[in-house]
Amino acid sequence: MTFAGYSLLPVLPEMVLASGAMVLLMLGAFRGPQTTPLVTGIAVVLLAAVGVLVLWLPAGKLTTFGGGFIVDDFARFLKILALIGSGVTLMMSRTYLAQQAKIFEYAILIMLSTVGMMVLISAGDLIMLYLGLELMSLALYVVAASHRDNAKSTEAGLKYFVLGALSSGMLLYGASMIYGFTGTVNFAGIAAGAKGGNVGLLFGLVFLLAGLCFKISAVPFHMWTPDVYEGAPTPVTAFFASAPKVAAIAVFTRVALTAFPGIVPQWQQIVVFVSIASMALGSFAAIGQKNIKRLMAYSSIGHMGFALVGLAAGTQQGAQGAQGVLVYMAVYVAMTLGTFAIIIALRRNGRAVETISDFAGLSRTNPALAFFFAMFLFSLAGIPPLAGFFAKFYVFLAAIRAGLFTLAVIGVLSSVIGAFYYLAIVKVMYFDEPKGAVEPMRGELRLVLAVTGVFNLLLFVYPAPLINAATAAARSLF
Repeated sequence: MTFAGYSLLPVLPEMVLASGAMVLLMLGAFRGPQTTPLVTGIAVVLLAAVGVLVLWLPAGKLTTFGGGFIVDDFARFLKILALIGSGVTLMMSRTYLAQQAKIFEYAILIMLSTVGMMVLISAGDLIMLYLGLELMSLALYVVAASHRDNAKSTEAGLKYFVLGALSSGMLLYGASMIYGFTGTVNFAGIAAGAKGGNVGLLFGLVFLLAGLCFKISAVPFHMWTPDVYEGAPTPVTAFFASAPKVAAIAVFTRVALTAFPGIVPQWQQIVVFVSIASMALGSFAAIGQKNIKRLMAYSSIGHMGFALVGLAAGTQQGAQGAQGVLVYMAVYVAMTLGTFAIIIALRRNGRAVETISDFAGLSRTNPALAFFFAMFLFSLAGIPPLAGFFAKFYVFLAAIRAGLFTLAVIGVLSSVIGAFYYLAIVKVMYFDEPKGAVEPMRGELRLVLAVTGVFNLLLFVYPAPLINAATAAARSLF
């Protein structure tokens, strides 16, 4: 299967998902909003099928479009993670779509954004990187404002669009400078031409990394995150906090390790600064938050800082730093989806619960929900033996082996400080007076909670499958 001399086999999953989105768009356009449950259900099935297709592709490294599109174990691992994030958030959106926003376009936008993520994860040159990034982002801008009758949702979409356009411009400017100084857009070609550390090339690298930092909401390009997380509908916030972060971290890692392996000390300084700033701000700024979604926004900023600790190890330890990043992102997605399943489920008198004080006494009105929420909060804080502890262990170990002792110490201290606001929510649930019973949890949310809860609780019992997959994925980069 070829087109203009290029093999289409590596891009088959993306083609299937994009084609499916177009068919569903036609279905919704001809039959109207009443097709929303049908379109959403088919979209979830299609995302699962595409995940199987990703695993079905021949083993080893596949490339097409002149090396601009790469499918290796690294891409497979992160594509599966992004598809899980997208599929699960679509499942969790069922109540929102049924009661508040009967729009069939919602699932289609999620699918198209996922196509962008998959392209971004497989990007082997700057052009493919930009195409994937924009396809992912444009759908995200619209889905942030999907609750059209809500002023906060509209404001969130507008803020995200304006700041996203600025970051895309910075990234494109950096990409053009890199092309100008190396004469190529291909990552392998850039690696060959970037060994001298040209000043102009370094400026281009700074702009490129600034654009990518915006997409993972890392400091100092985090300013959109709390407002967009709070303003967007909660299922959309769950989506923002999971799948797009996976794609952005994936391309951040691939660009740093494959396009600029010859100037590690230069980009390592940037990554170390961004990592420390993100961990510190995520730990301190969340302490005074009253809204649970704003708190999760600052938590997300901090966790992206922790993920970058592994990348900061550079190429000194071979694949170990990249392996730490992959393990961290897998655990982060599981923790985030489980946490948001509970936040979405908590409704009282038909109203969504959003302030931390609304969780008061949950242990007495719904002990099982309180237990799982406390467990996820402990995992996010990095308390053993939960999955979050092992995620942080792997990135800190990579940093220590690379000689980045100060970074590892700051990371540990940030974890301790961050534990304060997670434990504060546990205190509210277990020691404050109840505010009344919450509505029963829906079946799809129970399923998500059960799977992510078991993963977080029992990863330490049998971590080998995840560790082995992450190790193989990381090695495929080198």
